[in-house]
Amino acid sequence: MNPKHNLQYLLDLFRLQHSAETIEGQAKEAASKNLSHLEFLENLLSQEASVRHKRIVQLRIAQSKLPVVKTMDTFDWAHPTSIPKQLILNVFSLDFVEKKENFILIGPSGLGKSHIAQALTYAACQKEFKTLWTTAADLVNTLTAAKADRSLSRAIKHYAMPKLLAIDELGFLPMDKDGSDLFFQVISHRYEQGSVVLTTNRAFKDWGKIFNDNTVATAILDRLVHHGEVAKIEGASYRVKNRKEKSTQSAG
Repeated sequence: MNPKHNLQYLLDLFRLQHSAETIEGQAKEAASKNLSHLEFLENLLSQEASVRHKRIVQLRIAQSKLPVVKTMDTFDWAHPTSIPKQLILNVFSLDFVEKKENFILIGPSGLGKSHIAQALTYAACQKEFKTLWTTAADLVNTLTAAKADRSLSRAIKHYAMPKLLAIDELGFLPMDKDGSDLFFQVISHRYEQGSVVLTTNRAFKDWGKIFNDNTVATAILDRLVHHGEVAKIEGASYRVKNRKEKSTQSAG
């Protein structure tokens, strides 16, 4: 077998696709720069690793179902009247994901909780973590439908498997007993097995109203905060502020 074809075969065998496609060009470049065999191999595999990382990140973002990609570069830290900035920045190390801990963002609507959660989800994708984004309402609706067609076990597994599950907008809509029980099952399956990022506009003392059951609310809360950080954000809504500014400009 021709040595070149043999090397090509081996690269394909180990699924080093980028290396297989670029090895001739990289070999010529290495020769022109008088690189050693080890330097050539390091360059070859470094490019392979970089291309593979980008491919995995793209896959993780697609799998996450993120509605929009956001980063903290565009976050307005000055708008909230109170925000634990250092705590939030520290969370972006994603150590809490490695430790299978949770992060809860509490505060009124329109203060950037979803923005932070989306940025965290995107950051987790960048680290190649399997992630999943959902709203609390969509999660419950999906599980309710799954229960009706007898595929609940598979649906629970769908939410239990990712390394990071981001649940947005808990508290915007109350849940009935079935919805509360289904939500509890997801949190219970993830307890000490995977991380949750959760945003809510309701204080912990009001969670009994969300779940229409103080016992279930307490059980869910216990599992979320046992290994977790809580960031409380205070202030007026961005959206209300923008409407007021536009009204003022129109009146002027």
